Amino acid sequence: MSGAQLEDQIQQHSQICNHLKDEVGRVLVGQEHMLSRLLIGLLTGGHVLLEGLPGLAKTLTIRSLAHAIDTGFSRIQFTPDMLPADVIGTEIFNPKDASYFVRKGPIFSNLVLADEINRAPAKVQAALLEAMQEKQGTIGSETFKLEEPFLVLATQNPIEQEGTYPLPEAQVDRFMLKVVVDYPTKEEERKIVDRMASGHPIPEVRKVASPEDILTARGVVEKIWIDEKVRDYLVDLARATRAPADYGVAELEGMIETGASPRASISLMKAGKAHAFLQGRGYVTPHDVKSVALEILRHRIILTYEAEAEGKSHDDVIRKILDNVPVP
Repeated sequence: MSGAQLEDQIQQHSQICNHLKDEVGRVLVGQEHMLSRLLIGLLTGGHVLLEGLPGLAKTLTIRSLAHAIDTGFSRIQFTPDMLPADVIGTEIFNPKDASYFVRKGPIFSNLVLADEINRAPAKVQAALLEAMQEKQGTIGSETFKLEEPFLVLATQNPIEQEGTYPLPEAQVDRFMLKVVVDYPTKEEERKIVDRMASGHPIPEVRKVASPEDILTARGVVEKIWIDEKVRDYLVDLARATRAPADYGVAELEGMIETGASPRASISLMKAGKAHAFLQGRGYVTPHDVKSVALEILRHRIILTYEAEAEGKSHDDVIRKILDNVPVP
C-alpha cells in the first residue's frame, strides 16, 4: 500500500473516532484526556484501567462510549462478597431432565465495564485474567471464545480508600493503559453545575459507529509506519526502567525494585501507532511514544521503599527517564 493510500484510509477511518468524541462530548464535560486514552484502547484492543476518586465521571464516560458504538455492553459492579462465577458464569442443574446447562456471565460481551475492580477479593480479580489475556472464558469443562471487539474498561479507587484490595501484579500488567483521572477545572465544574441546575435531562447517546468500524480502524492502525530509530527509542524507555544507570539516570538506582516487562515495549509501539492515527498521521514520531509513556509504564514498575520514603511517585520516576533517554 502506498503512503497516499494509507493517508486516505487514516483520514477516512479517524473520522469515526472524531464522531465518537463529539457524541460522548454531548454528555460529558471535560475529561478529553481520559476519552482519548479509551479510544487508544479501542484501536489497539488493549484493556484500560482508570484510577480516580468517586464522582469524576469514569463510569459515565465508559457507558457513553459503549452506547455510541452499536455493540454489546455489560457492567460488573465489584463488591467484597463476589464470587468468580458472578463474572465468568456457572453451570446450572436442570431437575426436569437431570442435566446441566451453562449460564454465561457478564464477561461475555464486547465492552465490559469492571466498576471499582479493586473492591473485589483476589479470586474474583484473578477470574478476569483468562478472559483478558486469552479472550476466552471457561465454565465447568467447556471453554468459550469471546467475540471481538472485546475490551475490559476497569475503574478503581485509589488504594488508600476504605475497602480496597491491591490488584495482583499479573493482572495489572494485562492492562495496556493505566489512566489517572483528575478533578475537572473550575470552568468545567461550573459547566457541570449549570447543566445539572438547568433541569434538562442528560441527552441520550446516539449510535455513531459499529463494531465493524472499530475492527476496520484497528487494521489501519496496524499499517502505520514506525521507523527503526523510534522502535529503538521505545525499547530504550522500557529497558531504562530495569537498568537506569545504563541510560544516564544513575540517581534512580535503588529506587526501582521491578522494571517494566517486554509487554511494555509492545504496548508503547501499539499505543504510539494509535496516537499517530488519532492525529491523522501515517507514521509514529517519538512524541507519540512520549505522549503515552506515562499511561503505559506507571503500573508496570514497582518502586522500592527508599523511593517511597523520599516521596517519589511512579510518574516522577518515569518523567526522569523520559527527560534523560536520548530522543532520535
